[in-house]
Amino acid sequence: MCYENLNALFFVILATAANAADRPYNETADAKLDIKQALTQAATAKIPVIVVFGANWCGDCRALDTAIKNGASAALLSRDFSIVKVDVGQMDKNLDVAKSYGVPLEKGIPAVAIISTNNEVLYATRAGELADARKMGDNGIYEFFKRVTAPAAAKK
Repeated sequence: MCYENLNALFFVILATAANAADRPYNETADAKLDIKQALTQAATAKIPVIVVFGANWCGDCRALDTAIKNGASAALLSRDFSIVKVDVGQMDKNLDVAKSYGVPLEKGIPAVAIISTNNEVLYATRAGELADARKMGDNGIYEFFKRVTAPAAAKK
C-alpha cells in the first residue's frame, strides 16, 4: 500500500512539473514590478529589455518561449538582452502595460517591446509580427529577432 501511494505521489509531482514547464507566463506576477526590476538589472549590465506579452493558453506564445529558451534565438537574446514575460490572461490583464509601450495586443500575441535601460521604446510589434510563431518556426523567429534586435543591441 505504501509503495502505491509513493508511486501515485511521484506521478502527481511529475504532472505538476510538466504543467509548470508548459506555463511560461506567471499569471500572478506584478508585471510593472517585474519590468522595473529588469530595468534596474539591465541598467547595471547596460543591456536593453525585451518585454514579451503572451498567455499560457496561447500555442504561439509557448512556441516563442521555447525558441527564446532553447532555439537559435536563445544565444542571441540571452547575451544582449534581459527578458521579461508579461501575462495578458484572456486579453484582460496588463493591457495598460502593453499600451504604454505601443503594443496593440488586438493584433495578436505573442507581442514584444524592446525597451532601453531608460524605459524608452526601441522597437514594438505593431502588426502581430509574432502571432504566427508556430508557423514561423525556430528559424523564422531567429530571423525576426536578428533583424529587430540589431539596432537595439548597437545602442547599448
